[in-house]
Amino acid sequence: MPKMKTNRGAAKRFRKTASGRFKHAQSHRRHILTKKPTKRKRQLRSSQLVHEADTKLIARMLPYV
Repeated sequence: MPKMKTNRGAAKRFRKTASGRFKHAQSHRRHILTKKPTKRKRQLRSSQLVHEADTKLIARMLPYV
């Protein structure tokens, strides 16, 4: 049986926490920042946990994490 391949796009976007969930950086922080309020940009800095419904799909994409 060959090794499973890690989805490299997912590996760059998600990190596993100690409890087994996945965290990710928030979107909307790359460009067109002048029209966004400072409060919104500041709140987008923090990382978020992936929704429980999507955790199984991400775990399948990252078999060795």
